[in-house]
Amino acid sequence: MFERELPDAEVVISQPFWPAYLTAERIAKAPKLRLAITAGIGSDHVDLAAAIDHGITVAEVTYSNSVSVSEHVVMMILSLVRNYLPAHQWVLDGGWNIADCVARSYDLEAMNVGTVAAGRIGTAVLRRLKPFDVRLHYTDRHRLPAEVEAELDATFHPDVQSLVRECDVVTINAPLHPETENMFDDTLIGQMKRGAYLVNTARGKICDRDAVVRALESGQLAGYAGDVWFPQPAPRDHPWRTMPHHGMTPHTSGTSLSAQARYAAGTREILECYLAGRPIRDEYLIVEGGQLAGTGKHSYSSK
Repeated sequence: MFERELPDAEVVISQPFWPAYLTAERIAKAPKLRLAITAGIGSDHVDLAAAIDHGITVAEVTYSNSVSVSEHVVMMILSLVRNYLPAHQWVLDGGWNIADCVARSYDLEAMNVGTVAAGRIGTAVLRRLKPFDVRLHYTDRHRLPAEVEAELDATFHPDVQSLVRECDVVTINAPLHPETENMFDDTLIGQMKRGAYLVNTARGKICDRDAVVRALESGQLAGYAGDVWFPQPAPRDHPWRTMPHHGMTPHTSGTSLSAQARYAAGTREILECYLAGRPIRDEYLIVEGGQLAGTGKHSYSSK
């Protein structure tokens, strides 16, 4: 259906949870396409270089689910560290195996927790974790203002390697682009503390699929909680469904009912601006006029 309608489409509205991948090949077959809207945030399912070459505007609803995702990250961290899911399974199975439930359960307090990227979501995660009396760390292409670093008592790392070596828990909150694709491979995961936890609500392709499985099986990672997969929807035989010590969800972190109301309103605003010939809000723009624009200039790479 998508392939059939694409050649006549002027506007494509997609979302990260079940994306319509606008590849360079598909864009080449869509001569009338002028606007690609992501109903949510994260426009990596659009080939941005091809959109730039074809003069297509790409927009997303910035801030629409930052709170939703950051809350989900905190939930996943606590679920892993406190061994919540296996303990809950004992209840479902009719058991009362307290020793097994707590065999992998720890307090989060005093752990070193770091975020890869400290943009809208990464900073929101740091703010929500601070009351847990953890030691906060972050790495980002753009350093936080000094007053924000002081407020959070967060340590800046110039690269992801130095961050993962210090952290007990690492949460990925970076966009997917050529510099982050397969960033967490065997080499980088091997530099993490043995028994550390990894949480990924950003994009599945930031982590090497099989490297994550190997790290969980070997004990290099104590747990992996992810909300994002590649491809999406994930096939039934995807190894992240059956690997040990995981807390996977089917990309629900940014689509709470609260978030849905926000990205529906934002999508309507973008459409109304486009149809009326009014400028689209700068914070919504990823690509415009043949170049990265607005939020896209800060978050993405055109490489």
